[in-house]
Amino acid sequence: MRVLTTILLKILGFFVLLQIALRIIKRFYVFSPPAFMGPFLDSDFRRKLQSPDKVIKRSGITEGMRILEVGCGSGAFTTFAAKASGIKGEIYALDIQPKMLLQLKKKLSRPENRDIKNIKLIEGDVHKLPFDDNSFDVVYTVTVLQELPDKNRALKEMKRVLKPSGILAVTEFLPDPDYPFKSTTIKLGEEAGFILDKVEGNLWNYTVRFKAQKSR
Repeated sequence: MRVLTTILLKILGFFVLLQIALRIIKRFYVFSPPAFMGPFLDSDFRRKLQSPDKVIKRSGITEGMRILEVGCGSGAFTTFAAKASGIKGEIYALDIQPKMLLQLKKKLSRPENRDIKNIKLIEGDVHKLPFDDNSFDVVYTVTVLQELPDKNRALKEMKRVLKPSGILAVTEFLPDPDYPFKSTTIKLGEEAGFILDKVEGNLWNYTVRFKAQKSR
């Protein structure tokens, strides 16, 4: 029992030190998770800590919606959004890293995902989205916003591509090195012109939902 306790304490200690180191580094350098982390980000362990079904539900995604996922990575949440939006829905999975999109493409080719036909992979920069104005019902991000070099510009681009009644959902997760408090996320959204709609979750894992509130 003592051996097991010692091992667990060492693992916990390593995790805490890693978090501290990453948070210090990220105060000076803004960067996205490297592609080699893709398998971990889309792992069963991650899903146990952060339920994709809950994230998608809190993001306001329902059947028939046209949805943009900003920073899809290796697709930890993409297939769940696709299933929630149904056969009449569309998911545009955007990421700036080609290697992450390649991992998502391989995931979609697996037998359990071959029936999913409503996902389109887009390589692009959120600061200059390759979409027309008023294109989407929902734009959502999961542990992405704080990684962006120009958050205000990115948020304004998200607002531009949202329909007048569209929803922006921002989910954050405490183990992420870029984790911000809810108040920080709310402030960023409101400064970009969004209207706060709903906050769900807890300190560990929360989603802030905004309304675009644009004139038609």
